[in-house]
Amino acid sequence: MTNLVFATNNSHKLLEARAKISSFNIVSLSEIGFHEDIEEYETTLEGNARIKAEYIYNKFGVDCFADDTGLEVEALNGAPGVYTSRYAGTNPTFIDNMNKLLSDMNGFENRKARFRTAIHLIINGEHHSFEGIVNGTITTELIGEQGFGYDPIFIPEGYSETFAQLPLSVKNTISHRGRALDKLCDFLKSR
Repeated sequence: MTNLVFATNNSHKLLEARAKISSFNIVSLSEIGFHEDIEEYETTLEGNARIKAEYIYNKFGVDCFADDTGLEVEALNGAPGVYTSRYAGTNPTFIDNMNKLLSDMNGFENRKARFRTAIHLIINGEHHSFEGIVNGTITTELIGEQGFGYDPIFIPEGYSETFAQLPLSVKNTISHRGRALDKLCDFLKSR
């Protein structure tokens, strides 16, 4: 089976990708001996995904893909957006980020938000992009124990539970990353 490097060491993301993409052996950055951080300096999710994929492709010469995800809250004019993982400052925990967002949402009746994932694939030297979006709402408190990131405060549209309450099998079928990975998977199968 052909290797395809996923430019991440996030175990949650790797599990999700490996569950979706069965036609390739999905390999993490640590499995190719890469343990550095790749600086994300673009102002868009697509730009950051491209930076990471290009860095790994140029350094190792391997087919790879990278993603960047943002939580975009309507009442906060799309924030935290590209700063989702560092919303509460440098090296925040998931709890720090969620608490800051809940604090920033105090007083807002409009709780609409969306998760958006951009994936950039480089395969055989060709660049391809994919996007996945899931709409939902922000809760007023943390609910649920599963998942990661902002999962305990995000209720996807059509559900009454947060991502942190839903089984992984359900979350993977409706999540932003899951939707972007489905598009990537369909593309890989069509080649």
